[in-house]
Amino acid sequence: MSYVTALIDKNMREDGRKLTEYRPIKIEYDISPKSAEGSARVTMGETEVIAGVKMDVGTPFPDSQDQGVLIVNAELIPLASPEFESGPPSINSIELSRVIDRCIRESGVIDFKKLCIKKGEKVWMVYIDIYPLNDAGNLFDASALAAVAALKNAKFPAVKDDKVDYTKHTKELPLKKLPTSCTVINIKDKFLIDPTKEEEMAANARLTVASMDNTICALQKGNDMSLSLEDIDKMISLAIEKNKELNKFL
Repeated sequence: MSYVTALIDKNMREDGRKLTEYRPIKIEYDISPKSAEGSARVTMGETEVIAGVKMDVGTPFPDSQDQGVLIVNAELIPLASPEFESGPPSINSIELSRVIDRCIRESGVIDFKKLCIKKGEKVWMVYIDIYPLNDAGNLFDASALAAVAALKNAKFPAVKDDKVDYTKHTKELPLKKLPTSCTVINIKDKFLIDPTKEEEMAANARLTVASMDNTICALQKGNDMSLSLEDIDKMISLAIEKNKELNKFL
C-alpha cells in the first residue's frame, strides 16, 4: 500500500486518472426481462454490478398503511471477490444494502403512496436485489447506480382478479428525480473518488454521499480515522458535484 500512498501524495494514481476522475462508466438496461420487472448492469472500470427489481402485492406496514414497501438486498458472492464467502449476509453486505436503501428511500425517488392498492390491505412490495459480479473497488457507487437504473427500467406486472401476471407489464414505476451516490476516500491529506481495491485498502476514511442536485439524501462514514468538519465539508462538496456527473449516465 506504500506504493499507492506515495502516488497519491504526488496527486497521481496507478491507472493514470486524476484524483477526482471516475473510471469509464456504462449502464445496460433490461438485462433480465424474464425474471425481473426491471434490471440493469453497471460497469465502472473493472467493477461490475447487476441489479434487479421484483414486485409483488403484499400487506402494508402498520405505521404506513397507505404506502408501498421497499426492501433492498445486496449479496456479495465469491464470484465477485475471493474475500467474499457463501453463507449468511456479512457485515459488508449488510452495510451495502443499508447505504443503497437510504439513498433510495431518503431521496423520495419512489412515491410510496402511489404504490398503495387498497389502504391497510394491499400495496406493492418493491424488492431490489444487488449482485456484484466483480469487485474492483467502489461497490457503493456502482451498486447505487445499478439499483436506480433498475428502478428506472421497472414496470408494474399486470394484476387481474387479485392475481399478479408476471408475463405482462403495464406502466412504469412512479419515480421523481433520480438520486446518485458518490464515495470519497481520504488518503493522507488527499481526497479522491471511485477508489480501486488497492486505494480502498490504503484509505484512512470513507464518506459516501447520496444526493439529488444540491440536496443531501444520506451519508455513510466508513473506516477508522475520524474526520474534521472541514474535511467533511470538502468531501460533501466534491461528492455533490460528482453526483451531478453520475446523474447524466441515467
